[in-house]
Amino acid sequence: MTRSAVRSRAELRATRERHPAARRGTPPPRRGSGVHFWGIALIVAILTMLGVVMVLSASSVMALSREGSGLVYFQKQLLWAALGVAALLVTLRVPLHFWRRLTGVALLVSFSLMVAVLLPGVGREVNGARAWIDIGPLGFQPAELMKLALLLYTADLLTRRADRMNEARTTLGPPLVLLGAAGVLIMVQPDLGSGLVLVAIVLAIAFIGGTPLVPLATVSAGAGLLGLLFVASAPYRRDRWLAFLDLASHRADEGFQVWQSLVGIASGGITGTGLGAGKSKWGFLPEAHTDFIFAILAEELGLVGVVVVCALFAALGVLGIQVALRAEDRYAMLLAGGITAWLVVQALINIGGVVGMLPLTGLTLPFLSFGGTSLLVSMAAAGLLLNVARDVR
Repeated sequence: MTRSAVRSRAELRATRERHPAARRGTPPPRRGSGVHFWGIALIVAILTMLGVVMVLSASSVMALSREGSGLVYFQKQLLWAALGVAALLVTLRVPLHFWRRLTGVALLVSFSLMVAVLLPGVGREVNGARAWIDIGPLGFQPAELMKLALLLYTADLLTRRADRMNEARTTLGPPLVLLGAAGVLIMVQPDLGSGLVLVAIVLAIAFIGGTPLVPLATVSAGAGLLGLLFVASAPYRRDRWLAFLDLASHRADEGFQVWQSLVGIASGGITGTGLGAGKSKWGFLPEAHTDFIFAILAEELGLVGVVVVCALFAALGVLGIQVALRAEDRYAMLLAGGITAWLVVQALINIGGVVGMLPLTGLTLPFLSFGGTSLLVSMAAAGLLLNVARDVR
């Protein structure tokens, strides 16, 4: 055998060791896949810029009456968007193995902040939920960081135990323990919406990772039962969750926000009333710039705007799934799948609540709603997704 042939075989063997796909007879990952990378980047950019504009429109009246300036919430959102872009670039540029090594630190910081937010004098209560910590003029929500930390941990664990996926106790058990601990801290706040997203992240990664369907279905049913018990434990929470089933009867009490949201959406028609010309934000629709920004968008941009936003989230889901399927290794696959499930599920829950098809949970609409921590962490997660998309097969 010639020296060049020996060198070629050695190079082929090294390639197969680096890329599991090559061992299965498929080509190794191809760096710089433009369709997936630039598609996701464009979607995130459009949603974020549209969100900044819609926050200005939705919050201007309230900001003028409360703060004396209609630009207060817009300026804060613009600042958080700039920080989000910086976070996205950092998570995009830094290799995935670095973030994987920070899993323990992320969990420790997240749980510490989740406990701190419940302490008197540390956490700030808004609309009955003690979920924010003030950092200067800005508010930070630890539950958002917990989503990212639990995502990193579950993806790392199921990567290290890939050959033991039939042992649900050793693969599904540890993430469920941490999910339960985080869930308790979140329910004490209370913030049921964030709890639902955490469950979706863990179960999505477990499903993608190959967890058998029987234990996965059992855990899903158990999580659903616990959620229902939590809702039923307080009359005000139960009434608020069930109001969407008969909004006409509850339009003056628990269903007031959703009813006003539907009124605004209906008045938007096909092309909308025009950017800034909506009436719902004039005191008729509470939280118009946060949880219900989709209603303002539908009123001012009409059915056209609704279709565009829904199509962007659908495209993000499709591209995210394709990136996960073509990821260069198992960890990248689980990370991409978990991030995609996180963003799409949260968008579905928010939009479903705004249009009266699902109960209200208080979740923000990713990249669009006013909420600095949500925007910052969502963009950091998008940077990780782009990091995976940069090296796909």
